[in-house]
Amino acid sequence: MKKIITLTAIVFMSLANAQAYKGKGDIKGQVGVNAQDHGTGINTSVDFGIGENMSYGFVASYLLSVDEIAGIKPKFEDRADFKVRFNANIGNVFGLDKKMDIYPGLSLGTRNFGGHVGFRYFFTSGFGIYAEGGAPIAKYDTNTQGFEHYNNQFVFNIGASFNL
Repeated sequence: MKKIITLTAIVFMSLANAQAYKGKGDIKGQVGVNAQDHGTGINTSVDFGIGENMSYGFVASYLLSVDEIAGIKPKFEDRADFKVRFNANIGNVFGLDKKMDIYPGLSLGTRNFGGHVGFRYFFTSGFGIYAEGGAPIAKYDTNTQGFEHYNNQFVFNIGASFNL
């Protein structure tokens, strides 16, 4: 019985200390699935807290499963996308539990200038889940056709989030 009570107390304490965004000095890593029209792949990101409600980060996406166009397979540069981003971490502004965070932001990538909005929920102090949607605001090429459409449209990411 003592072991059950001790284990329950440890689990409860670890859940009580979970925070989705801690502010300056906070580092979050994320790994997930990237889904978009005609392709799915992997998405990784890292965010660095620079203030109470601000962070910047880097994102890398790679499409693993994509449709061929006219029998031609896309090259690496057609499948990959890299971005620098800025987030406004506003979970506390909305009065959300410390385990949750909402982060709208802007990104500058290899294909476009875009915006995104995401949500994180932490189960423990080190592990959580996230969901994120992003879309281009301004494309570098206004007439995107074929492989140029990959990573240059609405994307949805979902996966695991970690405190680093």
